[in-house]
Amino acid sequence: MPLKEAFKLALQSLWANKLRTILTLIGVVMGVAAVIMVITLVQGANRYVATKLSGYGADVFDVARMPSVIFGPEDYFRYQRRKILHIEDYQAVRDACTRCSAVGASLDKSTNVVFNGHSSNNTDARGYTWTMLSLSNIDIAEGRGFTQADEDHGTHDAIVGADVVDNLMGPVDPIGKEIRVDGMPYTIVGVAAAQGKTLGQSQDNWVAIPISTYQHTYGFNDSVNILARVAGGADAMQQTEDEVRVLMRARRHLGPGTDDDFEIETNDTFLDIWKQISSLFASVVLGLASIALVVGGVVIMNIMLVSVTERTREIGVRKALGAKQRDVLMQFLIESATMAVTGGAIGVLCGILVGKLITVVVGFPTSVPIWAVFLGLFLAGGVGIFFGVYPASKAAKLDPVVALRAEM
Repeated sequence: MPLKEAFKLALQSLWANKLRTILTLIGVVMGVAAVIMVITLVQGANRYVATKLSGYGADVFDVARMPSVIFGPEDYFRYQRRKILHIEDYQAVRDACTRCSAVGASLDKSTNVVFNGHSSNNTDARGYTWTMLSLSNIDIAEGRGFTQADEDHGTHDAIVGADVVDNLMGPVDPIGKEIRVDGMPYTIVGVAAAQGKTLGQSQDNWVAIPISTYQHTYGFNDSVNILARVAGGADAMQQTEDEVRVLMRARRHLGPGTDDDFEIETNDTFLDIWKQISSLFASVVLGLASIALVVGGVVIMNIMLVSVTERTREIGVRKALGAKQRDVLMQFLIESATMAVTGGAIGVLCGILVGKLITVVVGFPTSVPIWAVFLGLFLAGGVGIFFGVYPASKAAKLDPVVALRAEM
């Protein structure tokens, strides 16, 4: 039987039982849609996170008391037993690191900001050294940044993110206006350029004050984060990290052979952590999607067995007219694969649409790689063929004499 004729017969059979075909496809549609949606979200998030992190510079690293991501309560309590990093540690690195072109320190806490009776909640209050803006790649859209004098004298100047201006002040010129952070007055001297959202969370809801002012206001018991830029670029990263590690170990009196009680992290560290998290998320959801695909395949096999039973006489007639076993086998395999690939195509479309809907509603980034579309269709076709082999084989092995005796 020509392949074109086999496809034609398969489509005619599916079209003749439209409702049954649609119900059969639901499992395949759900499985493929879940696969496409997960790949779309993970790929978009990976690309977005990589873009955001690369914006901080491949030549910048962070020294902190604890890592950015902690995977278990045991690790958390172990890190909590570490000594905090003091402002003097930042000053020691700043003064002694010969391979660092710039060093900064920061502190932060969640607070509320008030302006003319309007209040913003969950605003990030940051204590910055005067070098932190450039190290964090924060541009000033209006006004000025901090100076060494602000840090030395503990001024009550503030730099605010775009959300603080938009949500509290509106069209008013913010420069020179007074805001209150935890009840303390500060004068706005600069407004940062908008940074947008990361994974749906705004990066512009913050206010920064000199780190000396921050510590006099909130105390000296919080651990500082130290950022350093490598003088020789990314190629000299390892040597600079080693120099800072030696300085920190000496200050914290760590003996030879003992582990560091602080963390040094680079952009590559953050990317590796993110990839671990996204891979775990993708594995779990893809596992659930595979269950849906298997269920869809079982339904396809069941429906194909019913179809073989219903069309026993038809199979007998075809064999009596000269159709060989491979012709009947090919016909039912193509019918099963066509059904599954149709469901796969619908699933691909649904997965992409759901991913884009999530982007519109939540702001979560998405990216649709072309290989994911082909993967979805391949998986669907594979499921259709795998679960269609037994019904097709059963149909192909029917005795034409017995099949012709079957009742219509």
